[in-house]
Amino acid sequence: MTEEEAQAWLSAHNVPRETFTAINRFLDFLRQEATRQNLIAASTAGTLWARHVVDSAQLLDHAGSWETWLDLGSGAGFPGLIIALLGTGHVTLIESRTKRVVFLKEAAAIAGISNRVTVVGSRVETAPRARFDVISARAFAPLPKLLELALPFSEKATRWILPKGRSAAEELEAARASWQGDFRLVPSVTDSQAAIIVATGITVGKKKR
Repeated sequence: MTEEEAQAWLSAHNVPRETFTAINRFLDFLRQEATRQNLIAASTAGTLWARHVVDSAQLLDHAGSWETWLDLGSGAGFPGLIIALLGTGHVTLIESRTKRVVFLKEAAAIAGISNRVTVVGSRVETAPRARFDVISARAFAPLPKLLELALPFSEKATRWILPKGRSAAEELEAARASWQGDFRLVPSVTDSQAAIIVATGITVGKKKR
């Protein structure tokens, strides 16, 4: 997906002009801060709309109706800040690195979404417990470990939307040994070889012997 195709994809999803403007403000700030800390891979700096914005935005297509969204290990704000920019609910970002926490708070303010974003500066293990409608995580941890860490933030109806790139099928197979739920793989719109794991009803299962 090219940058032009990415912006066309967003336009086809009826993203308002003012939201495009807010996303651009966020990306300008990201580019500026990326010179001071390692926020994104240098190889993706020229393809922010495709590799990061649309790669994040597509998660909304699998979320259904939601009011609360939890994003783990939010880093540079993908997908969490993009979800907040495009959605209408409240997004909580958990990030343990102090510099990233500062960046996320400033980025939310610059994008004009501070009222719909909470940044929790903590490891997931020690973050305040609450239940969320949707849980996401991008490049955070292998699926079995991710499910273990995030389970306290979920309930039966929670929808898990986990972009796993080209390792999605392999990670899902590894998780099935000890986790139960309604899992499915959906293709990524930004990479024909990548997939997103979408799941509900996650519970700890019996480990295979």
